[in-house]
Amino acid sequence: MPVAIITGASKGLGRALAEALAARGWDLVLDARGTGVLREAAAELTAYGTRVTPLPGDVTDPGHRSELVAAAWRLGGVDLLVHNASALGAEPLVRLEQLPLEGLRRALEVNLVAALGLVQEALPLLRAARQGTVIAVSSDAAAEAYETWGGYGASKAALDQLVAVLGVEEPGLRVWAVDPGDMATDLYAAAVPDDEGPRPDPVSVVPAFLRLLDERPASGRYGAPALLEGRR
Repeated sequence: MPVAIITGASKGLGRALAEALAARGWDLVLDARGTGVLREAAAELTAYGTRVTPLPGDVTDPGHRSELVAAAWRLGGVDLLVHNASALGAEPLVRLEQLPLEGLRRALEVNLVAALGLVQEALPLLRAARQGTVIAVSSDAAAEAYETWGGYGASKAALDQLVAVLGVEEPGLRVWAVDPGDMATDLYAAAVPDDEGPRPDPVSVVPAFLRLLDERPASGRYGAPALLEGRR
């Protein structure tokens, strides 16, 4: 069975993607900071008959990243690495004049530095896989200038560039940055707590990610809304 590492997998998009892959027979290594919620999610996913290893921890910790890759190796390797863990930099979001520099550093560490660190750790196994793949969850804030989203958007824009270069340097892999579009997640609720407008459930976005895995287009940046409409 193919093996995936998914960070930020206890809820939201990470949890929804994990369930979709488990339903397809994938073995999973799941990361999140919340121990209880992660283990509950893993227990539910084992109902699909696949092997699921929950590893609570912080992706900014090099030791934790090593544990994730080692767990995947024990399951057979790494076919897919999904960097979904994200930090906002401030909760709720604030204008750049008020953004704590420590918050910005945290966003960069989680959204960008940890992503590269995990890729570096997993690269030997990804290269050895028949269809090694990296997915980095991006944001429209990486490409558009939204008030108060400057720190988070900057970290995701840097992630997009990192993914673009990795795709050039690793032509044997598929490397995609994916903008999932608007979703009802805890991250968004923490970012803009006063916004109570309806947003799509993360489950509705998962078919876009599955389409990428099925069709395996060239490495690059993709938007989930376009993929769901049948475009790239």
